[in-house]
Amino acid sequence: MKRIKKTDPQTLRLIEGLKKASREKEAPIWRDIAKRLEKPRRSWAEVNISRISRYAKKGEQVIVPGKLLGSGEIDFPVVVAAVKASRQAEIKIKEAGGDVITIEELMKRNPRGERVRILG
Repeated sequence: MKRIKKTDPQTLRLIEGLKKASREKEAPIWRDIAKRLEKPRRSWAEVNISRISRYAKKGEQVIVPGKLLGSGEIDFPVVVAAVKASRQAEIKIKEAGGDVITIEELMKRNPRGERVRILG
């Protein structure tokens, strides 16, 4: 069977950046996220706000190796980093006082990946 590599240049840059950050900062969390994103897109995580509300704590940083979806409610602030996020999800997180950022931004804010919860 012929192996098909990813064709989206943004995703390729993100995966390479995650691997590089993992090596340089000795942070295994970035290697784990890179491995999850190397899988086919149809197997990426799709996380609803209701799941974040259930498993995250107030003020926590959450990373979604896939897409953040807007189903559910949240009533406390969290910082969510995702590859993609629906418009409704961004609105709900920001209304609760949180923030939706990219994974690259989270790597800059928290290079060692400490106190980050992976959902998905």
